[in-house]
Amino acid sequence: MSNNPYPSARKSSYWTQLQQLAEQPWSIVDLFAHDDKRAQRFYAEANAIYMDYSKQCIDETVLTGLLNLAQSCELSARIKDLMQGAMVNTSEQRAALHTALRLPESAALVVAEQNVVKDVHHSLTQVERLSARIRNGTWRGFSGKAITDVVNIGVGGSDLGPLMATAALDEWADTDIVVHFVSNMDGTQLDNLLKRLNAETTLFIISSKSFGTVDTLSNAKTALSWLLETAVLNSGSQKSVLRRHFIGISANRSKMSAWGIHPEHQLQLWDWVGGRFSLWSAIGLAIAIRIGMSQFRELLAGANAMDEHFATADFKENLPVLLGLLAVWNSTFLQIHAHTVLPYDGRLAYLPSYLTQLEMESNGKSVTHDGSHIDYNTCPILWGEIGSNAQHAFYQLLHQGTQHVSCDFIACVRHYDDNEQNTSLQHQHELSLSNCLAQSRVLAFGNAAIADVNATACEADKYKHYRGNQPSTTLLIDELTPHSLGELIALYEHKVYVMASIWDVNPFDQWGVEMGKQMAETVYQAMQQNTSAPFDTSTNQLLEHIKQLAE
Repeated sequence: MSNNPYPSARKSSYWTQLQQLAEQPWSIVDLFAHDDKRAQRFYAEANAIYMDYSKQCIDETVLTGLLNLAQSCELSARIKDLMQGAMVNTSEQRAALHTALRLPESAALVVAEQNVVKDVHHSLTQVERLSARIRNGTWRGFSGKAITDVVNIGVGGSDLGPLMATAALDEWADTDIVVHFVSNMDGTQLDNLLKRLNAETTLFIISSKSFGTVDTLSNAKTALSWLLETAVLNSGSQKSVLRRHFIGISANRSKMSAWGIHPEHQLQLWDWVGGRFSLWSAIGLAIAIRIGMSQFRELLAGANAMDEHFATADFKENLPVLLGLLAVWNSTFLQIHAHTVLPYDGRLAYLPSYLTQLEMESNGKSVTHDGSHIDYNTCPILWGEIGSNAQHAFYQLLHQGTQHVSCDFIACVRHYDDNEQNTSLQHQHELSLSNCLAQSRVLAFGNAAIADVNATACEADKYKHYRGNQPSTTLLIDELTPHSLGELIALYEHKVYVMASIWDVNPFDQWGVEMGKQMAETVYQAMQQNTSAPFDTSTNQLLEHIKQLAE
């Protein structure tokens, strides 16, 4: 059971008020028709990010109700507890201190008589030391050659976070060292990658908080076998391979040592860092290798700037609070059970996948902090794609399907330098921006988005009808830099916390992941022993078929 001290928003009169408001017919077309100043009032901005939420199905009454709902569950106190290291992860009796990972070195945060900022910056110093050795060619493989390729082996947050950030910031890369990412348990990714790499110049980062994740360790074992095959031919030893070709990142030093990671190449995590919130820690080593430590620190600084905004801004102007409350309004009250993230910038290609884990693993919960069953909808199903690609994939459903879907449009205002050489690229960027704005308009207004639309023709050709009324928020970033990307990621992290606070769920555990892992181990043992197991008849029949084919 939990010792969560906060009142439940569900028991607030504002919850009932919002339920009643949600029963009204909401029309975005009508909202704009009755208020041509909506876009000048339903917006907020902080640092590099401008948020327009005028195309959401809300009015001033709903917004006030949502803000009151946040106050009713003492969101301000919850935010303070998050930032100051209180035990907000109630099911695991831990703090959730990802915000401490981006505090400046001059700050101090004492938790359990330990200044965690000091520990964080000691770890960052190690990240800087190791990344510098790799980047400047000092780090050598078993045959004496400098490293040319780095492979990050992880899964979940240990993969999605650094993968997303490295891809987004690749234009900031100032090294020829190529960073690769492997997560798939079945070995396909790794097998295809190893065929292209040189064992003598490849370094592996094993990223696992527990250093017991089977997905990660199975890939690491295969990588070690591949390296040893080449090393033996060149008179290299296993000890040399382990020391020169592996770095470990984990909260479990003993397991790293047992696996063979040299103590000098072990980077520290802590139990108060959740995987999906960990890219700011040593898990970001791959990012630092690719873009340099100074730019990695800019990423941290951007996140810290959003932390400060979240902790101090009035809720009416607070981007994470507003974004989180709108998500609750859509999912819980308007019964919109799907949400899509649509970045109109190819550099943010992996952002939807990253946010899919961040939101659904955090808030895909059905019990409150005290273990009570929830009788309202929590996290919606989330997915996304680069907007221009999505237009030719699932926008058909968004525009003319039967499902209500809420959307986040994300775009960067500036990208290419305004010079003659980049004229064509600048033109493409402007096309992308125009598509972003146009799609949000059509989703909101349907056929009414086009002033001269022939209503009679649409009535006759109903397959050409756009119903509209799909709510969306548009996030505009001045330009994509390490600092602004840090702001954007932290914005969504805090959005998740706001949603969890309203729903009274713990966003920092993921027990729903564990049962499948345990059952997989049981099934694996049955396969290895070639014996029957006490499974359902379907599973046993499938096992028998696998055994027959294997023979």
